[in-house]
Amino acid sequence: MQPGLESESHGVVQNPLHALSRWREEFKEIFSARVYEKQLGFRVTWYLGALTLGTFAIQVTTGILLMLYYHPSVPQSYADIKDLQFVVSSGVFLRNLHRWSAHAMVLLVFAHMAKVFFRGAYRPPRELNWVIGVCLLLLTLLLSYTGYLLPWDQLSYWGITVGSNIISSIPLVGDRLRFVLLGGHTVNANALLRFYVLHTVILPLIVILLVSFHLWRLHMDGGMYSSPSEKEK
Repeated sequence: MQPGLESESHGVVQNPLHALSRWREEFKEIFSARVYEKQLGFRVTWYLGALTLGTFAIQVTTGILLMLYYHPSVPQSYADIKDLQFVVSSGVFLRNLHRWSAHAMVLLVFAHMAKVFFRGAYRPPRELNWVIGVCLLLLTLLLSYTGYLLPWDQLSYWGITVGSNIISSIPLVGDRLRFVLLGGHTVNANALLRFYVLHTVILPLIVILLVSFHLWRLHMDGGMYSSPSEKEK
């Protein structure tokens, strides 16, 4: 190599937009223009994943609207829930839609996992996606658990008290987990604020990241076949 060319090559840097364009193409292929004909056929359990994603979208939308009225403080949070139920226009509908979609999401995630398990779709090459699905199941339960305290009524207060006491019974790390979760030794304003941050920021962001990776990994493993063995047919 000539000395002049070598010196010029040292000043060349990789364009960061190139990496972004590659990721854009990868995620664009999740919704391919061409699919297998058998993927278009209706099946009883075919839409469980899509329905779960739909309930999560309802959760995010209604949760953002509820955040416009809710204050994570004692005792204002209880007063805000009462205002949503009796004062705010369509507030009771908004709260019930958020609550029932949360129940539906838990049931759909369990049904989706059961379908994947009994149909053997967790086998290679989809074992990583199965692990991600288990993580999403745990996150769904955590979302329901952290949202349980936010109304700050007697039912939520004693429900979280009993649940946190169960967590403290875990050997070796139980007491520390309970202290970190509640921000203290009792269910008080610190616990309400921590549950609010977990429920509205931290856990939803993790779910969105894992769902995005889940869909991308599904595409890379061959798409929405009924079982991994069908990919070879």
